[in-house]
Amino acid sequence: MKVYLAKPRGFCAGVDRAIDVVEIALDIYGPPVYVRHEIVHNDHVCNELRKKGAVFVDELESIPAGSVTVFSAHGVSPAIKEQAKSRDLKIIDATCPLVTKVHLEAIRYAKRGYHIVLIGHRNHVEVEGTMGEAPGSITLVEDASDVANLSLPQEEKLVYLTQTTLSVDDTAEVIAALKNRYPHIEAPPTDDICYATTNRQTAIKEMARQCDLILVIGSRTSSNSNRLVEVATAKGCKSKLINDSSDLVRELFEGVEKVGITAGASAPEILVQDVVRWLETQFKVEFADLDVIEEDVVFTLPRELAGVARQSKLGETLMTKHVVSKT
Repeated sequence: MKVYLAKPRGFCAGVDRAIDVVEIALDIYGPPVYVRHEIVHNDHVCNELRKKGAVFVDELESIPAGSVTVFSAHGVSPAIKEQAKSRDLKIIDATCPLVTKVHLEAIRYAKRGYHIVLIGHRNHVEVEGTMGEAPGSITLVEDASDVANLSLPQEEKLVYLTQTTLSVDDTAEVIAALKNRYPHIEAPPTDDICYATTNRQTAIKEMARQCDLILVIGSRTSSNSNRLVEVATAKGCKSKLINDSSDLVRELFEGVEKVGITAGASAPEILVQDVVRWLETQFKVEFADLDVIEEDVVFTLPRELAGVARQSKLGETLMTKHVVSKT
């Protein structure tokens, strides 16, 4: 059996940074460190951080006043920030800079009198945060059928923005429908779908051309991981989302000669290697890297953490990792 390993795969710069933020905070302030929402959408990552003293909560009311609190990589609305301030929480904002970019675009366009059509998944935490920046000026659409049901005035200034973890191809269809319905609608200065989402989808399209089966490692709550499965399936390749190697059975590989392995942007490399080891115990395999795009993006640490990071060896080490921003 030939097994192809996608490159790039796994952690993106925003996820890597968010996890490091929680670990540095735990090292400096000690447990517990509270995190609003899962820091990233991966069960294994969150469980490892729980062991170290991270406490994940859905609502700020669950956090004792004055506690060290991290906002997840998905971002939060201004209302949540105000609530945190009222509870005197010590906030460290681990929002991915590329999500922050979309927030700032929403604020800027709303101030200029635009109505914003946000393409994204309803009830996704990232979408909730973005909509909270200009709630009276944003309409959410999930697909082209939603566009058909819009009743925005043709003379209104319009712009579209997107969630960062969408399917590139599906989003293009929604944008086309928007432009057909509202020819004057404007685009953001640069694409909102993040580089990591785009790169992993590009890689899996290439993999789908060569493989009989693709395994996507990621949690079921991970938007970008689910999109990878959809992209592979749309290209005619059987694809399966797995949380880890425990989801694998030999029957899945009946008649399969070429297997592709990739991982969503919030899935750690250790899970990939566990799947590799499982395959080695079950089959005679030959491994090959499928190099598609080289990634070298790094994000700086949040300013509220950077100033105190050198108080610990871990913080000082990770400061060098995040010292340069290439966004």
